[in-house]
Amino acid sequence: MRRISTNSEFEKAVGYSRAVVDEDYVHVSGTTGFNYETMTISEDVVEQGHQVFRNIAKTLAAARCSFSDLVRVTFYMPSAEDYEALTPVFKQYLGPNPPAATALISQLVDPRMRIEIEATARRPNAKPSGGQDS
Repeated sequence: MRRISTNSEFEKAVGYSRAVVDEDYVHVSGTTGFNYETMTISEDVVEQGHQVFRNIAKTLAAARCSFSDLVRVTFYMPSAEDYEALTPVFKQYLGPNPPAATALISQLVDPRMRIEIEATARRPNAKPSGGQDS
């Protein structure tokens, strides 16, 4: 098992990893629209959405994966009204290889955060599980 960190203030304060890589999967923690290098966040929900995906892309690359390896994503938003504005952003990054997805309306830990995404990717070199497609 390998742990990936961005060394963000959130990870340091709480004590978690941005992602954990096991033999077959990459488990990406809830990722927000903060630029973790500058610890700034846009007020614009669409820009936050793009920043979330930039953050996730960087994490996946560190695990030798990409968006095409995602098998599951969960979207968390404090406001259902933001969903419609974010759907083109979701499609831009996930559309070519759509993973299973769930969207939830929930309060986030910082009121500046308007989107948080948790993701799971299957590593490209993972052995097939032997299951059948349906």
